[in-house]
Amino acid sequence: MHQLCNPWGSYVGDDQTVYIADCSNHRIVEWKRGATTGRVVAGGNGAGNRPDQLNCPTDVIIDKERDSLIICDYENKRVVRWPRQN
Repeated sequence: MHQLCNPWGSYVGDDQTVYIADCSNHRIVEWKRGATTGRVVAGGNGAGNRPDQLNCPTDVIIDKERDSLIICDYENKRVVRWPRQN
């Protein structure tokens, strides 16, 4: 995973992992410190409103207590909680 398309919001975790809301690819991408590629941690199944899809996410934060991502899913007009993949 080397390319983003219209990235919007980002979040940097305590371990310096960066999470990017990759709006036009309809996904959240995780880049661990020192990594040469990112990995999809939410969405990435095309634009849509199914539970496994996002539609232009614009921001992401981490809920440490529940170990999940909180995502602003702009085109679906919703905020979703997504379990983190450790």
